[in-house]
Amino acid sequence: MWRKIFGGGKSTSVPDGDHLPSNFAIDHGALPRHIAIVMDGNGRWAKAQGRSRSAGHEAGARTLKRIVRAASDMGIEVLTVYAFSTENWKRPQREVDFLLNLFDSFLEKEIAEMHAENVRMSFIGRRDRFTERFLRRMEDAELRTANNTGVHFNLAANYGSQDEIVRAVRSLAARAAVGEIAPEEIDAELFSNALDTAGDPPVDLFIRTSGDLRLSNFLLWQSAYAELYFTDTHWPDFTPEELARAIEDFAGRSRRFGGLDAEE
Repeated sequence: MWRKIFGGGKSTSVPDGDHLPSNFAIDHGALPRHIAIVMDGNGRWAKAQGRSRSAGHEAGARTLKRIVRAASDMGIEVLTVYAFSTENWKRPQREVDFLLNLFDSFLEKEIAEMHAENVRMSFIGRRDRFTERFLRRMEDAELRTANNTGVHFNLAANYGSQDEIVRAVRSLAARAAVGEIAPEEIDAELFSNALDTAGDPPVDLFIRTSGDLRLSNFLLWQSAYAELYFTDTHWPDFTPEELARAIEDFAGRSRRFGGLDAEE
């Protein structure tokens, strides 16, 4: 069952559930355009369940599917999730291999459904350490969904924001070195368009699960004025209802972008 949650103008719906506030109503104009999520806590969830870390990652993949669908149905424009960081290669090789195989399996099983549901999928991050098979899977997902007009789902894999910024600086420096652009032409807009998320709006709502209070090198430039939402819920237990609560919290905040409210 689905419950309408937006009043005034355009309305949409989220999955009905026991924890969705009955009076939840947000004008469509108050929605965050771009939501970023650090999907933390798979290992802690597994430990609390007496299960393996692999089981935690599998449960996290199932949660991701539900959240992408919920974000799409809510009318969110862009959803970017942190799946695998440039630092995650330091984990035990067995876990790294499992994660990469899980990504591959996720794409193989879910891309057809995402495409049918009008989701546009992209990958951000470096691609120089992935296998040819996985690269083909990524490229196929992007090509198949390129013309979809629903939520833009960015999956950050082998991603680190500092690395992304350095890559953007190098690309602009190279363009300036050959005279394609003048150094004084480089501004915030030009720099944003040199990032992996070029074309997407800045992050409005930054969500991190599992209790840690840090950004962990995720979308640092894009999140300059993002509203931060932290929850103790481990990622496998993060539901569309909690996503709705995060959006409700966001809608109740005053965003000044360095300025003042009228009453101040």
